[in-house]
Amino acid sequence: MIRLLSTDFDGTLIPANTRNPFCASLAAKFAELRREGAVWAINTGRSLEHTMDGIRHHRIAEQPDFVLTSERDVFESDGEGGWMPMGDWNTACEHAHTSLFEKCNHLLHDLVDWVKLETKAYVEFNGSRLSGFIASNEPELARIVSKVDYLREHEPQLHYQRNSIYLRLCHADYHKGAALGELQRLIGINRENTFAVGDNLNDLSMLDGTYAALPACPANSVDEVKATVAEAGGYVASANDAQGVLEALEFFQAR
Repeated sequence: MIRLLSTDFDGTLIPANTRNPFCASLAAKFAELRREGAVWAINTGRSLEHTMDGIRHHRIAEQPDFVLTSERDVFESDGEGGWMPMGDWNTACEHAHTSLFEKCNHLLHDLVDWVKLETKAYVEFNGSRLSGFIASNEPELARIVSKVDYLREHEPQLHYQRNSIYLRLCHADYHKGAALGELQRLIGINRENTFAVGDNLNDLSMLDGTYAALPACPANSVDEVKATVAEAGGYVASANDAQGVLEALEFFQAR
């Protein structure tokens, strides 16, 4: 029985790079599952503000119960259209990232210098702290990933989340899967009753079977996601994005 839905947003619920309205048949399926007692969490690389923008732009009538943002933070609805952190997870996450980035400050300076000299990538900051990079193309991002992997030999807790031409630096202990695990702990739902769906590399941590016994991906997913879902005993849909999510939900309901 599905009690928790953990869904990526871009490329999964919504086709990438569109402003299309949310799929009506998938919205109806979510409403059906929620009437039966399931809860829904959008688990995304977007910030909280960007997630809310996406919900409005794509005309998603029913808001999720939870939003897991920036591939690490956990928020719950306040019942009045707003969002508040759940427990102390977000605070612990911020402290861990601040400590890590201070510890490897010299490595990050060297990384930024290398990226500026050797690539055309855009360097992103969150305030004064390095956030990540936007590459000019995927091969260029692969070069940056190789550089970060080399630096990780000196600081294993330094990690990254990767999606298309985007790379976000992060602490190795915080990712979509870990955020999902914390949400499960807080609301008392186990992996056996958790459905997770995503399409890109930053979704792998919630699709490998560790946190969700019912993993899935739409047909437009990258090959590594399809392989991970298949290996975890999940469902690789034949339809793209929202129709693929609907297909996977119906598959697991029929089992």
